[in-house]
Amino acid sequence: MTPALTHLGAQGEANMVDVGDKAETTRTAIAEGFVSMQPKTLEMILEGNAKKGDVLGTARIAGIMAAKKAHELIPLCHPLLLTKVSVDIEPDPTLPGLRVTALARVTGKTGVEMEALTAASVACLTIYDMAKAADRAMVISGIRLVEKTGGKSGDYKVAP
Repeated sequence: MTPALTHLGAQGEANMVDVGDKAETTRTAIAEGFVSMQPKTLEMILEGNAKKGDVLGTARIAGIMAAKKAHELIPLCHPLLLTKVSVDIEPDPTLPGLRVTALARVTGKTGVEMEALTAASVACLTIYDMAKAADRAMVISGIRLVEKTGGKSGDYKVAP
């Protein structure tokens, strides 16, 4: 049986879920995304030679800031008092490119999946923006939830 969509009312109208009666628990979500690029673009970024500056540092900050604003970007998303947001960016020579991993954590009544996904997405977009002068053919892909813990629905981890 497919679970009901929680953001739809009885007549199919948009609905912000009432989380008032839910228990506060520690909830964590991890999301990832990838930016594929030319090997010379990856080399330029890793050497710190992008014309716009520190691509990796700027993308980390952008991802963290984006997680804090997820509720402003996504309709019906609850504003959360995040207790932790981190964005890690690692080179992946098999792409070639960069793997972005974002973690969001809260002690609250609703999950942080959207915050982690927003952080990963915006970090990837920032990498593209800062390096597009060198490589407009970069591809952002694989934005997905990797893991979540806490809450009534239980834990989730993507299959390896």
